Amino acid sequence: MRKQIAAANWKMNLSFQEGEKLLDGILGANIRLAPDQLTIFAVPFPYLLMARSEVGEEKNYYVAAQNCYHKKSGAFTGEVSVEILHSIGVTYCIVGHSERRQYFDESNQVLAEKVNLCLDNFITPIFCCGEALSIREADKQNDFVATQLQESLFHLPAEKITRVIIAYEPIWAIGTGKTASTAQAQEMHAYLRSILAGQYGQKIADGISILYGGSVKASNAKELFGCPDVDGGLVGGASLVATEFIEIIKGLKK
Repeated sequence: MRKQIAAANWKMNLSFQEGEKLLDGILGANIRLAPDQLTIFAVPFPYLLMARSEVGEEKNYYVAAQNCYHKKSGAFTGEVSVEILHSIGVTYCIVGHSERRQYFDESNQVLAEKVNLCLDNFITPIFCCGEALSIREADKQNDFVATQLQESLFHLPAEKITRVIIAYEPIWAIGTGKTASTAQAQEMHAYLRSILAGQYGQKIADGISILYGGSVKASNAKELFGCPDVDGGLVGGASLVATEFIEIIKGLKK
């Protein structure tokens, strides 16, 4: 059974003290996760050790980095390597978020390098894919996301692709005034799984978690997560409000 995941992406938000308070509020709800459920907090780099300490021995609660550099080590001032992340016990890392692609020009090839380094250092990559509004309006979204997977993931052998989590971000539905319907989310997730099945076989594709990253909120989480091919969410703004994210966690499939 594939994992059902509520992943919080704090982005560049919250002071250290605000982050501690938020984690205390969420963990204080004492939500008992089923064996196939995970909650992951992707926090800014300076907060990783604090978040790991807060999560502590909570079962099925983990901490993720929001990014990593695509080189193993070296003279890259200001960057953080996967070896550094691994050395402090981080086991998840977001790779290829739409904001990294847009603002930092990260290519599919660079993201392939990041995925490789994560897997080589026992870090699970949460690989993001998704199309912009212009691509959706041109009805080219399927080809676009297929290329993202092919160029960044399909070099992996079967035993490694099973260690990757995929997150679909409909960029056109974030901050544009347009809304992605539950049906549209399910349609794209099913397509992504079919692409994976074509490359690796249906059994492997059925074991890979695919998260939805399009403005997930407490009010729509349960409906979205109820879709057959939606295995949870990569949550931005709503993850910064304890009461919201608590309800999102509770909305995971059981």
